[in-house]
Amino acid sequence: YLTVQGRLGMPEDGEMKAVRIRVSGSVQGVGFRYYTHRLAVSLGLEGYVRNVSDGSVEAVVQGNAEMVDLFLEKIAKGPPGSRVRGIRVSDLPPSCYDGFNVRL
Repeated sequence: YLTVQGRLGMPEDGEMKAVRIRVSGSVQGVGFRYYTHRLAVSLGLEGYVRNVSDGSVEAVVQGNAEMVDLFLEKIAKGPPGSRVRGIRVSDLPPSCYDGFNVRL
């Protein structure tokens, strides 16, 4: 985790970006949340991922804008066994997260 000025998740350089992502398709019961977690951590991003009762997966991701954009490219493919049919992305104001978590 990057700590700058007492806040987690603030990059030392580059633009900060935060987004909410809703992924629909065959994305529950196929390891999608854990794939999302590994991807976010590998890119130095913070936030969370969770299943939604309608069968979709929601993630809130923030960090360096270039890394968030790369995350969005990769998440559109999903892990083996998943079938992503749609992704809805909305911008959020940056917040303070403690790493990246899988929520139940």
